[in-house]
Amino acid sequence: MIIKRKWEDVAIKENKHHLDAREIYHDVHAQIMHLNMKPGEALVPHKTPVDVVFYVLEGCGTVYIGDEHIEVERDTLVESPVNITHYWKNTGKENLRIMVLKIPSPLKATPVL
Repeated sequence: MIIKRKWEDVAIKENKHHLDAREIYHDVHAQIMHLNMKPGEALVPHKTPVDVVFYVLEGCGTVYIGDEHIEVERDTLVESPVNITHYWKNTGKENLRIMVLKIPSPLKATPVL
């Protein structure tokens, strides 16, 4: 059976970042979140207990991973290893949409710093 899902049709998931975050896929092997950040919005620094891959769908922003940060634009993939502090800030003038893949799906909560 083919399952089709649009991010706009998924409810916003309550989160400690107070952002538009939607879980568009979840099973034991992976979790996929869709973030839609308005200009100036940012994630709270946190450590994820699994590897994370970010794919920028639209807009541009700055990603902070450990002691480094870089500007990232549309159609770019960024990797963040397990247990490294990371966060994003929308530094552009348009919404920043990011697909977040957590592999495998986290079994424990992500601590916010």
